[in-house]
Amino acid sequence: MKIALIAHDKKKDEIIKLATAYKTILEKHELFATGTTGKRVADETGLNIHCFKSGPLGGDQQIGAYISDNKMDLVLFIRDPLTAQAHEPDISALLRLSDVYEIPLATNVGTAEVLLRGLDAGFYEWRDFYRGKGREELPF
Repeated sequence: MKIALIAHDKKKDEIIKLATAYKTILEKHELFATGTTGKRVADETGLNIHCFKSGPLGGDQQIGAYISDNKMDLVLFIRDPLTAQAHEPDISALLRLSDVYEIPLATNVGTAEVLLRGLDAGFYEWRDFYRGKGREELPF
């Protein structure tokens, strides 16, 4: 599975704690992240992470492009709902694309934990069916 890790500045410590707690699950998968989040998580956990640009510099859009090309299976985006973000339109686009392409998305640690435990239990094997197909080929 291809998993995106994203966290707003005030949530970086939370995603690091999450990645540390679920390292044994995450290390079995291909990980991607926005720049600063990816670097911090990799440095703190030793996980191998492909880093895109920082979110405000286009990293959110790069992950969105992977979603629209059916190259992302799961998004863990730990958001800070109490702080305005200068790149809010990019964030909204990423959330919308996750919905359009039926990509499981967590926006807080509680939901991320449920998705990671489900992933470990094999509840996302259905993504194999959709991998490599464009949206127009999906049966729904």
